[in-house]
Amino acid sequence: MQILYEDNHIIAINKACGELMQTDITNERTLVDEMKDYLREKYNKQGNVFVGLPHRLDRPTSGVVLLAKTGKALERLNEMFSKRNQISKTYWAVVNKRPPKYSDTLEHYLKKNQEKNKSYAYPKPVPGAKYARLSYRHVASIDRYHLLEIDLFTGRHHQIRVQLGTQNMRIKGDLKYGFPRANANKGIHLHARKLNFIHPVKKVQVTILAEPPDDKIWNEFIKLFRENKFSPVIPV
Repeated sequence: MQILYEDNHIIAINKACGELMQTDITNERTLVDEMKDYLREKYNKQGNVFVGLPHRLDRPTSGVVLLAKTGKALERLNEMFSKRNQISKTYWAVVNKRPPKYSDTLEHYLKKNQEKNKSYAYPKPVPGAKYARLSYRHVASIDRYHLLEIDLFTGRHHQIRVQLGTQNMRIKGDLKYGFPRANANKGIHLHARKLNFIHPVKKVQVTILAEPPDDKIWNEFIKLFRENKFSPVIPV
């Protein structure tokens, strides 16, 4: 478990692909279980340890996860994540097709099918659907794959995976949304790269970055990033 940031109120980790965030029908150990054990050992605490989960990542997704160490921090983070523009969320996604535009904003209405655990995108409101918005820009390409940097403005079920799919861009390894082959680690090439927010207690700016998983494709893109070969941001 890689700790990215920690203070008396919050802690952030770099979640691995396949790590379960909260209990489900499998009853497997979760990220919250691991965090409680970590805090219990580090601070020599006895009995129950408080860990609050104000947001989630899909199991096959990697990247920054923010957790609360106190009830006060959890309450404030829950409110911040529920409102737009209070927490900036940036993702990286490796897709199999070059995007139709260098950059674009996608707006849809997403409806979740509970039985299939899958969401569907609609161009206009339909009963039970929720508004979803993201922006992306194409930052680099290698061989058969293309890297997008995504700013997520709403937090809907499988939102990035669904909305990119409407543009015929499939995230590497994502069988559920149309990529033809699974990754060896059963994860997908979707990574929560950065969180930027005002600390819920200290009221100072906090920026947390997470490196993507160690694999051939991610490593090639990271090499381009470190060599400053990403496409520059074009001013609007």
